[in-house]
Amino acid sequence: MMRVSPAGVTGRLWASPATPSSRRSDISEPLSHSLRRLWTLDKFAYSFRVFLAFSGAIALSWFQDQIALAIPLFLGIIASALAETDDSWEGRIRALGVTLICFFVASVSVELLFPWPWLFAPGLALSAFVLIMLGVIEQRYATIASATLILSVYSMINIEQHGGTTDGDFWRHPLLLVGGAAWYGAISVIWCALFSRQPVKQSMAQLYRELGEYLIIKATLFEPLRGLDVESRRVALARQNGRVVSALNQAKEMIFRRLEGQRGSRKLNRYLRLYFIAQDIHERVSASHYPYSALAETFFHHDVLFRCQRLLDQQGRACKRLGKALLLRQPFDHDLSEQALEDLRASLVYLRAQRNPAWTPLLRSLQALARNLSTLEDQLSRAHNPDAVAEHQDASLFDRSPRSLRDAWERVRLNLTTGSPTFRHALRLPTALLVGYGVLHLVHPTQGYWILLTTLFVCRPNFGATRRFLRQRIAGTVLGLVVGWAAISLFPHPLMQSLIAVVAGVTFFANREKHYVIATAAITTLVLASFNQIGDGFDLIVPRLVDTLIGAFIAGLAVFFILPDWQGRRLNKVAATALSRSSDYLREIVHQYESGKQDDLAYRLARRNAHNADAALSTVLANMLQEPGHYRKRDADEGFRFLVVSHTLLGYLSALGAHRGVVTPSESDTETYAAARRVAEGFDAIAASLASRQPIPDLKSEQAALMAIFEQEPASATDDTDDERRVIQTQLLHINRQLGAMREAAGKLVVHPEPTVDVSNTPAKTS
Repeated sequence: MMRVSPAGVTGRLWASPATPSSRRSDISEPLSHSLRRLWTLDKFAYSFRVFLAFSGAIALSWFQDQIALAIPLFLGIIASALAETDDSWEGRIRALGVTLICFFVASVSVELLFPWPWLFAPGLALSAFVLIMLGVIEQRYATIASATLILSVYSMINIEQHGGTTDGDFWRHPLLLVGGAAWYGAISVIWCALFSRQPVKQSMAQLYRELGEYLIIKATLFEPLRGLDVESRRVALARQNGRVVSALNQAKEMIFRRLEGQRGSRKLNRYLRLYFIAQDIHERVSASHYPYSALAETFFHHDVLFRCQRLLDQQGRACKRLGKALLLRQPFDHDLSEQALEDLRASLVYLRAQRNPAWTPLLRSLQALARNLSTLEDQLSRAHNPDAVAEHQDASLFDRSPRSLRDAWERVRLNLTTGSPTFRHALRLPTALLVGYGVLHLVHPTQGYWILLTTLFVCRPNFGATRRFLRQRIAGTVLGLVVGWAAISLFPHPLMQSLIAVVAGVTFFANREKHYVIATAAITTLVLASFNQIGDGFDLIVPRLVDTLIGAFIAGLAVFFILPDWQGRRLNKVAATALSRSSDYLREIVHQYESGKQDDLAYRLARRNAHNADAALSTVLANMLQEPGHYRKRDADEGFRFLVVSHTLLGYLSALGAHRGVVTPSESDTETYAAARRVAEGFDAIAASLASRQPIPDLKSEQAALMAIFEQEPASATDDTDDERRVIQTQLLHINRQLGAMREAAGKLVVHPEPTVDVSNTPAKTS
């Protein structure tokens, strides 16, 4: 391992007396370290690109002595930055070309139809519908479509600020807006070509941080206390699992887009190995080997559970240190977790020496857990030096992109139904924009386009997200108006206001994902500082506030009354999908036991789909908590109970998957594997009934028959031999027991069936 020895550090510090050059070095080292840390921030590069683009726009407008040029250039830069997707530099050029074409068409369309409200209104609604539906093709198209809608409203605002007419100046506004977008796009492409792997490194560091947090939460389940609230901790674990799955998907997409045509890149292959290591760690840390309450009760007066807890906690902290080391290129070690593993092994040796026959099944599970954690420790060692890891036997990744125009159209066609959340949003948002367009003509048509902009930003596909953004948008706007008023009052010089606008723009992009109130305040300050240089910014304060309130009110009414997507209506289908994906995962695990361990694409795909579905269920339940009280169905409580059972099942499946390869396939196992497939069929039956809100089938007799198979001694076992096979059967026994728990949890979700729409919520395939 790459470690810095204490002697080496001491020798460097005391080798010679301090000289002027060494003192300068001592001063520069903290500065260099601070700059390196700044470089590792995920939003630093994004914000710096925006800073360069804004600065260039300001410099051009001052050089031309036309400060009014800055506003359309700023608006184009903002829209282009919002449309930016992660990609290789070649892919980013293609995406930029599509973006600029969409921007130009949208801006020209606004210019053409702006003087004709009765043509403009249906054109606005139709374009919004089409752009939203195009987003179902792929995430990058959804991002570009959203930015195109925003640029359309920016075009309206820009025209209105120039008197509301385009006579004699038709091409000027579109060209300036698209020019600003192209300017930022050029900076983005160049930056991506120079630093293409920095986003991959940041996403990989984020992945290991999330894995570390998952391990730390998992460690709390081993706390040796009676009466421990295991259910609440499992809910927290399931929620964190959603974050890990999101980080895995993001890292996979980043690596995949850069690997196209660059399979021989040594550095990219290193990140690919780190990704596969993270996948394996995730499976192992997700594993559950026995009900923790039973372990705590049996070994309450021993230290073995404390040793498990400490080891998991230290491994979680080691994952976090690994993420930091990846960013800062610092040495990484996991000595504390290695020592904790040795302590756990010693504790197990002591317990086995007691020869208590009542402990035998539990000790087997603890031994399997120790082997699993030992392998996880080995994975941390491999992650330290991924270049030394042998090539993965199947390094393929699943491509989610459409393979043809026909494939793209098929994705759109399948979503042209009221059962699709995207289709419902595509009807809801254009309707809200039409209402806003009508209101702005009634209230103050000269400055009312902020209503449309607020509606566009606030109206989200579900009520919970809309309510959250609505509150944050209003609070941020009020804060921004106060700050903007103070800024243009204290600094009346145009140059200072231009600098304030640049700083505000950078602040917006640095905070728009995690701190939306600050981001909204920043963009409001930018608007006041920019528009004050071509008119009276103080006159914009009241209209901006009123328009924000009106636009937020319209968005709130739209998401409440127009095809509302209450999460409780589709909870049963999302839960059924989670169970169905776990069933697919079980079948793939059984196939691996029969044919031999292979981490091929089919297995990784089944595993990732199961975790994606589990994360989707957690997200739906979190959104339900944001809905109004009388719509927040009692199903939310039952849904969280189902989530706990589902995540417990996924833990047992992960443990079964983690032990692939520990036994040699044998004909004597045929009955066991056939029984495992029958368990999967039982889960499928529950999922089918849950999806259609039908009574859950009674599987007690089937479960009892399967339990008899899993409880019998392995055919090849004699006394203390073949513990591995016993462990596998124990895991299948735990999975079989989940049939009853799952049937009970599913039954409570369909006890009061309600008419629902056919909502498709199948997680996207990934690996």
